[in-house]
Amino acid sequence: MPVMPPLRPHEPLTQFYAGWDSQAATVRELFDSSAPYYDRICAAMSFGTGWRYRRDTLRRAGLKPGMRVLDVATGTGLVLAAALAEGVVRDALVGLDPSRRMLDVNRMRYGQPLVQGRGEALPFADASFDLVSMGYALRHVEDLRALFAECRRVLRPGGRLLILEITRPRSSPLRVLLGAYLGVVVPALAFLTSGRREPRRLMQYYWATIAACVSTEVILAALAEARFATPKLHVQGAILTEYLAQKPI
Repeated sequence: MPVMPPLRPHEPLTQFYAGWDSQAATVRELFDSSAPYYDRICAAMSFGTGWRYRRDTLRRAGLKPGMRVLDVATGTGLVLAAALAEGVVRDALVGLDPSRRMLDVNRMRYGQPLVQGRGEALPFADASFDLVSMGYALRHVEDLRALFAECRRVLRPGGRLLILEITRPRSSPLRVLLGAYLGVVVPALAFLTSGRREPRRLMQYYWATIAACVSTEVILAALAEARFATPKLHVQGAILTEYLAQKPI
């Protein structure tokens, strides 16, 4: 069987790193340096609505107490906190992230098992989880094919993959407005909130990945290629995007 080439989430963003060889280290450094301020920035940019939205998406994905959950690119633990609020016990939640400092913040707050690592090489046994989630980090990986194959591998038969993302609106006026907000206002807000340049740089990178990301159609096709059953797309408010896919029983 031929080896498939990597499926990148976007073209290299050379204003931030030279090429894919340096992408992972650059992104990790951006998140490491912004970890103490990250939750404040997220709360400000979403006007405090992120908490409810994450809980709603987990319910739509079928999360129930008794499930074992892996949150890929868990960061400071915002999705894990929502799962806790939905009744999943702490020991059934596992978070994974490449950023050690983001995990340090997460660990101090919630205390559930955490692992440093990448979504393209999950350090877990086959069929270990009922739900794998990933919140707003699809654009930061190096290879969508490798990520989806790994997520499918660690899911139990019938388990589900939930991916939350921000997607460019199809409407040109909305794209301009979103670009002004996420590309200009939010980086300025990140600087004002933290008093540091690194969080501003992270938010500039954040918008650049959204603007350059492959289409929802490409992502759905990649999920189907990874042998997930009936990948589905749910869009709210023209930009908040959920991908839901199930491992066949």
